[in-house]
Amino acid sequence: MKKNRYLLCLLLCGFMLYFAVPRLSVTAEGPQGIFSLCWLAFALIVIAGNLTGLLYSPKKSIQKVQSERVKKKSRSFH
Repeated sequence: MKKNRYLLCLLLCGFMLYFAVPRLSVTAEGPQGIFSLCWLAFALIVIAGNLTGLLYSPKKSIQKVQSERVKKKSRSFH
């Protein structure tokens, strides 16, 4: 279920970047340039966070196998 949320957030961020990048002026001076750079930096942080969550989320099958191994070890008396 979390993977769907990460994917949705990535798609929404890509959608916002698609519309915002042509309108942002990174080379402008003053508050406009600072705002553009900060907005792009935050967008990249959002993308990185969601990609990290999507790619490094633990797998359910791996957790089940590991829990079964722990149960078997705790029952053996060797």
